[in-house]
Amino acid sequence: MAHVAAAQGLAATSIAAVVSEAGVSKRTFYEHFADKDACFLELYRAASASALRTLRESVQSGRPWQDQVEQALGAYLAHLAAGPQLIRMLFVEIHHLGPAGATVRREVMEHLADYMLETINTQDPVLTPTMAVAAVGGIHELVLQAIERGEAAQLERLTPSASAVVRLLAGEPPAPGAKKNGPLKRAV
Repeated sequence: MAHVAAAQGLAATSIAAVVSEAGVSKRTFYEHFADKDACFLELYRAASASALRTLRESVQSGRPWQDQVEQALGAYLAHLAAGPQLIRMLFVEIHHLGPAGATVRREVMEHLADYMLETINTQDPVLTPTMAVAAVGGIHELVLQAIERGEAAQLERLTPSASAVVRLLAGEPPAPGAKKNGPLKRAV
């Protein structure tokens, strides 16, 4: 599903193309998934779980939360950037799947927000659940805009800005020496 949908877009992807790419029968496909959308949602969950694992594994405990956030975001964005076609398809196509897509997307965003709370609030709670959701949503939008500009392979460049969003929402100043961003480039 990942290769076919990334190349063709979800709407143009057929079950026949998916099973051909996977080397399985349609019967096998339907034993696992009700339809193409169910397969895509499972792909979204699996890709998101992989990105979250990368994020979790990148953090060195014992360091200040600010450093952990910077490390985690850098690893997360680099992980996403490693599969630019897949990430573009996942970040864009999930919005076309109606309530089921919105539910799965929200679950993933909540997992990211929960992890952010666990990482930042290890000593004094400085980030509320609402602020964590806002940070995740803001970072998601930064990624989506970069994808729309054709910059999916360079997502790690967003690390300083994404880290600054989290720091500011947690009541911290941006990292010392952080560059101010220029005007926002809009996707055309």
